[in-house]
Amino acid sequence: MKKITIAIDGHSSCGKSTMAKDLAREVGYVYVDTGAMYRSVTLFAIRNGIFTDEGINEAELRRRMPEIRISFKFNAETGRPDTYLNGELVEGDIRSMEVSNKVSPIAALGFVREAMVAQQQQMGKDKGVVMDGRDIGTTVFPDAELKVFVTASAEVRAQRRYDELKAKGMEADYDDILKNVQERDYIDSHREVSPLRKADDAIELDNSSMTIPEQKQWLLDRFHEAVKE
Repeated sequence: MKKITIAIDGHSSCGKSTMAKDLAREVGYVYVDTGAMYRSVTLFAIRNGIFTDEGINEAELRRRMPEIRISFKFNAETGRPDTYLNGELVEGDIRSMEVSNKVSPIAALGFVREAMVAQQQQMGKDKGVVMDGRDIGTTVFPDAELKVFVTASAEVRAQRRYDELKAKGMEADYDDILKNVQERDYIDSHREVSPLRKADDAIELDNSSMTIPEQKQWLLDRFHEAVKE
C-alpha cells in the first residue's frame, strides 16, 4: 500500500489532534502535533520572560529560537506521542490555560512559523505521516494526498476543552474558555502569515454532533479512499 501525507487543519479544540493520533496509530503512520510545537515555543517564552507588559519581546525570542528544540516520543502507556521541549517532558505544561491564552500571538510571528514549518516539512519528507494544525494543507504540505478541515461550533469546542481540563484535575472556567476559543479563532484566521483557512481541495468535517468513534471511522474511510486513488 502506498504511503501518503495526511494534513488535518481546523479550529482550536475541535478534536483534530485526537482524530489524527487515532488514525496514525490505526494505520501505522507517524503523528506530528504541530499545535504542540507552537505551544512549546510559547512555554519557552513564558519561562524566559519574553512576555512583557508591552507584549512579546520579539527581538529576544528571535535571538533565542535556535535554543528551542522540540521532539516527540511515543508513550507506550497512552499509545500516543508526548511532547518534549529541550529534552523535558512538557505534555501537561503546554495544555494549561496560561499557554492557551498566549499561543496565538506567538504562532502569528513570521520567524516562529518559518522555523516550525521547516521542522515539520523535515519530519514529513518520507510521507507516511499524519500532521494536524492550522496551515498544514495550505503551507506545510500543499501537495498532501488527503486534506481534512475540521470545525465545530465555538460553544461545543469550549465545552470539550472544559471537560478535558477538568478530567485532568486542572482548574477550568467555561466562560473563560469560550472567550479564549473565540479570540483564538479570530487571531488564527486574521494573522498575516499562513492564516487558518480551508484548502481548496480539503474535505470539510463539522463534528459538532459526532462522537469520537464516529469521527475516527469517518477519517479512516477517507484514508482508505485516498490510498486507493
